[in-house]
Amino acid sequence: MDNTDIATQPPAPPAPADRPTPAQQKRAERGATRPGDRIFLGLSRGSGILLLVIMAAIAVFLTYRASLVLSKNEGNFLTTFEWNATATPPVFGIAVLAFGTIVTSIIAMLIAVPVAVGIALFLTHYAPKKLSGVIGYVIDLLAAVPSIVYGLWGALFLVPHMTGLYSWLDDYFGWTGIFSWQGGAPRTLLAVGVLLAIMILPIITNVSREVFRQAPQMHQEAALALGATRWEVIRMSVIPFGRSGVISASMLGLGRALGETMAVATVLSPDFLIHASLLDPGGGTFAQNIAAKFSEANDQGRDALIASGLVLFVITLLVNGAARMIIARRKEYSGANA
Repeated sequence: MDNTDIATQPPAPPAPADRPTPAQQKRAERGATRPGDRIFLGLSRGSGILLLVIMAAIAVFLTYRASLVLSKNEGNFLTTFEWNATATPPVFGIAVLAFGTIVTSIIAMLIAVPVAVGIALFLTHYAPKKLSGVIGYVIDLLAAVPSIVYGLWGALFLVPHMTGLYSWLDDYFGWTGIFSWQGGAPRTLLAVGVLLAIMILPIITNVSREVFRQAPQMHQEAALALGATRWEVIRMSVIPFGRSGVISASMLGLGRALGETMAVATVLSPDFLIHASLLDPGGGTFAQNIAAKFSEANDQGRDALIASGLVLFVITLLVNGAARMIIARRKEYSGANA
């Protein structure tokens, strides 16, 4: 081979040693090379750390104040059916409050989640665009209504109109004992659950609607091309894709139901008894009890209320942790992996 042939040959590709290694590429991707990137990285990291610090500070404060009064409590904090935290010695327990909080939240979720998912599917896949926009605007307004307004509406309108439902439940399901009604004002845990369901309905609907809108259009078109009906498209393509989003929306609604205060205090007739029937007036929740007794409590009584708030704090953390585990197990349906 002469020198002319060597000169006309194309240059050889760079040696593999000249290319960045995978480790070097990862370091380059993680590192912020521009000032704006470094500032944004610092702000983002600082925000995450600040959130953890705030959560830890809340937990430490609640634990410390609760420990001051729990050591003086003459009753069992978990099983006592009494709240007399201002006495000497104090006697109080959260059995009724935990029962009422969990029962009303379950009732609210059983009513709100199916209705919210149905509304979201109707708005995204059935309703005309103009009608969908109007209904979506109304739902957004409902999500912005203050809780005290819901409470006043529940006390003045919802509760007086619950007697017909209570009579029907007593006639057909009173034999179960859970829905037996002896008359009286329907200021019960069931009424609170219905009111909470109405309050959390807009939150779950809005988030579910946005999740269903992100369902891959190609998957839906492919299902239609194979002869699937609209419901089959929703069942096979839309709902599996949005399942994790619906769970997240439900947890947001459940968080509001667990911590709702003024609406529950306006509707419920509180007492410290656990009733076998959901139609018997009485009961209580953590947030309602704190709102009702905080202003008249002394330092010892406030510490007892803080102790009950600590239990609600732990319940909320457990619920959100369980939701994250469920979503992580179904991450293949998330929009990022679609």
